[in-house]
Amino acid sequence: MNSFRHRHAVLSALVVLITAAAGCSSADDSASVAVPSPDAKVTKLCQNLDEALPAKVDGESRDDPEPASELTAGWGGVAIILRCGVERPPKMADPKVANGNDADAVPGGVNGVDWLMETRDDDVQRFTTANREAYVEIEVADGRDSTGVLIDLAPALKKAIPEGIAF
Repeated sequence: MNSFRHRHAVLSALVVLITAAAGCSSADDSASVAVPSPDAKVTKLCQNLDEALPAKVDGESRDDPEPASELTAGWGGVAIILRCGVERPPKMADPKVANGNDADAVPGGVNGVDWLMETRDDDVQRFTTANREAYVEIEVADGRDSTGVLIDLAPALKKAIPEGIAF
């Protein structure tokens, strides 16, 4: 009888341990991103953008990353991540980019929003708004064609982030 109790206790402990491990699993597609820390003016612009963002982008439903913040948004888990109030990317001031001599970063525009477009080493495309009062960064993963993403986000960006120079 004592042996039965011992086995039962061990099995119960294993069930609790396995259940706890499964609960802590990171098998879901939720993303984790660094939340920017802009000044009060840019934070307000980013809050306005958060209210204007669409529920779907390029066919993906909104699925915000952790930690929850009005400065970040996501669609399709890690497929499309937006961060508002980021610092100006160094390549934005690089004359090689402005002259078209940098294969990994090019300026361009989509539906009235200007972008610095960069390809990272991990094949993630990063887009940062230019000529707006706040820098907004979009990362597009999974080899997705980014055109639909930028088209879907342009109306919210134009509505919430005025044209101008971000500092």
